[in-house]
Amino acid sequence: MAACCTKEKNFDGMDKQYIKILWWIIAINGLMFVVEMIAGIGGQSQALQADALDFLGDTLTYGASLWVIGKTLSLRSNVALAKGVSLLLMSLWVTGSTIYRLFYLNSPDALTMGSVAIAAFIANVVSVMLLRKYKDGDANVRSVWLCSRNDAIGNLVVLLAASGVWLTDSAWSDLVVALFLASLFLSSAWQILKQGWAEKKHSNNSAASV
Repeated sequence: MAACCTKEKNFDGMDKQYIKILWWIIAINGLMFVVEMIAGIGGQSQALQADALDFLGDTLTYGASLWVIGKTLSLRSNVALAKGVSLLLMSLWVTGSTIYRLFYLNSPDALTMGSVAIAAFIANVVSVMLLRKYKDGDANVRSVWLCSRNDAIGNLVVLLAASGVWLTDSAWSDLVVALFLASLFLSSAWQILKQGWAEKKHSNNSAASV
């Protein structure tokens, strides 16, 4: 039943297995946010801090997605729009703080970046594998998949940044990766806002025709 439902764009998460998976992923992402933010601040890595924010965004996204399961399309679309706005704000914050760091370059600790990025990548691969059957659906279901995908991609590029920092002994690769992650947040925000707004219009039109 789940596999069948997830092939449809209107899948709203009403599946016991999907709900159980969301609880597990909320726990994984909440833990990794704390670990990565502490490591990012301690290791002076802008890329790790940006990726930690992605984990925080995911935790909030999954929690909101869990809460709206079974609710009206209008409420689900409003929550999806809120998620899109939060991703947009995250993108702006990462971009602004990275530009600030351009004038105060401190080389991050490559070993910290690499080891934490590997741990985060493993956590995200687990999340992606759990969600692989649920990548399509309404804006809320879609946002869960996009956030998990962002994390997996983000961890790979953080590993590349750690390698760059180690080879060059400079912060430039770290800052470039942070800006890449900001662009990834912006892209996901656009997709979620676009689908959420379309679903909201559909809900309003359906209510007006009743």
